[in-house]
Amino acid sequence: MMDIEKRIEELLSQMTLEEKIGQLTQRIFKGAEIEQMKEFARKGQAGSYLLGSTAFGSDVYQERPLIGLMDELQEAALESRLGIPLIYGRDVIHGHRTVFPIPLALASSFNPDMIKKSYRMTAEEASDDGIHWTFAPMLDVSRDPRWGRCIEGPGEDPYLGSIVAKSIVTGFQGDNEEEYKQRQHLAACAKHYIGYGASEGGRDYHRAEISDYSLRNYYLPAFKAAVDSGVATVMSSFNEVSGEAVTASEYLLKDLLKTELGFDGFVVTDWGAVWQLILQGRATDRKDAARLALNGGSDMDMEDNCYWDYLAELALEGKVPIENIDEAVRRILRIKLRFGIWEKALSERIDYDSELHYDQSKKMAEECMVLLKNEDNILPLKKDAKIALIGPMVNARRSLLGSWTLDCEPDKVSTIKEAILSQYPEVTVYTTNEESYDNMISMIYECDTVVLALGESYLMTGEGKSLAYIDVPKEQEELVKKAYALGKPMIATMTFGRPIGMQSIEPYLKGIIYTWHSGSMTAPALADILFGKVNPSGKLAMTLPRVTGQIPLYYNPPRASRRCNGYYGDPNPINYQDVSGRPMYPFGYGLSYTTFEYSNLTVENKEISLDKINNGDKFAISVEVTNTGDVDGMETVQLYIHDKIASMTRPIRELKGFKKVMIKKGESARVTFNLGYSELGFYGRDSKYNVELGEFDIYVGGNCYADLGDIIIVK
Repeated sequence: MMDIEKRIEELLSQMTLEEKIGQLTQRIFKGAEIEQMKEFARKGQAGSYLLGSTAFGSDVYQERPLIGLMDELQEAALESRLGIPLIYGRDVIHGHRTVFPIPLALASSFNPDMIKKSYRMTAEEASDDGIHWTFAPMLDVSRDPRWGRCIEGPGEDPYLGSIVAKSIVTGFQGDNEEEYKQRQHLAACAKHYIGYGASEGGRDYHRAEISDYSLRNYYLPAFKAAVDSGVATVMSSFNEVSGEAVTASEYLLKDLLKTELGFDGFVVTDWGAVWQLILQGRATDRKDAARLALNGGSDMDMEDNCYWDYLAELALEGKVPIENIDEAVRRILRIKLRFGIWEKALSERIDYDSELHYDQSKKMAEECMVLLKNEDNILPLKKDAKIALIGPMVNARRSLLGSWTLDCEPDKVSTIKEAILSQYPEVTVYTTNEESYDNMISMIYECDTVVLALGESYLMTGEGKSLAYIDVPKEQEELVKKAYALGKPMIATMTFGRPIGMQSIEPYLKGIIYTWHSGSMTAPALADILFGKVNPSGKLAMTLPRVTGQIPLYYNPPRASRRCNGYYGDPNPINYQDVSGRPMYPFGYGLSYTTFEYSNLTVENKEISLDKINNGDKFAISVEVTNTGDVDGMETVQLYIHDKIASMTRPIRELKGFKKVMIKKGESARVTFNLGYSELGFYGRDSKYNVELGEFDIYVGGNCYADLGDIIIVK
């Protein structure tokens, strides 16, 4: 077996300064400029090519990978003096040809095994196109649905984010270094490190104000999980956090990420982030920006060529130590060797089963969709129902996929109308292709039930798609009210990317399914849920507010000094004069077509000494969950804690465990959790992680309002 570190030093010792800087430079793949690109590769003047034509990959056309030209370019790199291959990177965010639900929806499945399987299939498809490296997962904790990129992350909770991080990283890369080298796996990139999701006002690219306490306890855990799972690369965020531009932050990149967390891969900047240090007021010009970024710990420069243009000059002037350049090169070579890029350099077809991938996409969509309301058991619909199917998403195709789907195949996507008509031909469907809401309303008169297909275009979510107003669009609110006036019971399917405020329409609806942008098989999955072939099991990974003005609204704030903990319904809360402090639907919430009862909570060894906790002992907590309804169903059993008295204010509730279990009707399951050092501690004012003495409330149930509880004590 090759000694990777020895091979790195052999290569490094032979490299000229220009070749070293070439490895730190990521250029843009442009098919029309193939000869120029080959010249760069042949001279060792590029370490990577980005298979993308614009920074705005969420919804702007991107040139598809051109395998023939990619191989020509790679052959030129292999003909260079040292024969170091290029690493090809592309945004493969939640699917490739086959599209899976947006990551926020995936997190709402609370099913890490299914998520991992989905990303393993995605890696196969992307590898088939000659891609080596993907810029995912996005691990930004987001408490603000105004931010369009909240759809790309795991939601608002650091524990769930950590579980999702591990699933996606190991799905893309494999579980160990032997699997990393296999052609069907991709190198992953944890982004955007760090705090990008906390941009003020939900405004994309904006600053974030995050204390070190919050940074470590809320925003860091998912990145730590990715590093612990062997993530190949990390992308630095191009915003600033508490006055520090992350691209040039020695504390965040070197001290925290590389030294404290032990990350040994390489850091790539976001698109154009080096020269943007000028805009942030950190650098005087592009040369100064290159100095700051490289010395700060950014190893590879994406797109703007600041490193290529200025690092040699800076090194000769002594402003960038050659040791810093060498260390960055080591990190890049380490990933190329660890992931077998030499062996994967030229393309080779991957034999994958497209039909199997679409089947997995459907299963994933089924587990992501969240049943929010089911008054009078209006759902599931009967097979002989007469429905009026109306709304802006009835005939949508491309928008069901969501944003960040560069290589999707929208011609293979069924509309909601097509899925219902083909899967349930016995159902009478009154619908229209007319976009006029008046024409839609005319469909209602003969029906038994109205199905309102509400939602937003994929063009309204993703990068650069922040919104100031995230309540249900006014025209859709008007449609709901007009339809309600005709007296028929109504169900809404909410095909949105982000959480939205539903206070204006919720009282008019008997049933609500939050469909999300759930990928290639959104419509078939939704049809089977509507008519009961599939029992919904999704749970919200991000709070649904009542109105825009409640934002930010998240389930895990600390207890306040006065009665303003409105999320948990304190008596006479001092929140707002015009709206409840509680969310429309809380974190972890989701109904089923059956019902579940929690009972017999038991805790083994309710008191454990701190020494034993620090040495690996754990509290064992178990609960009995019974399916008390008439159909089989899956329930996500959730465990929350509250550190009652601590040296820092602690969250009212913290998710510290969940298990998704299938329970047949009339049967029970015993679900067990273990709480120990990693679940009970936190980073204090000294930036150290510790478990403190004292009492912890524990709660078990189906969402963050779980009320079956007990107390455990660390003594």
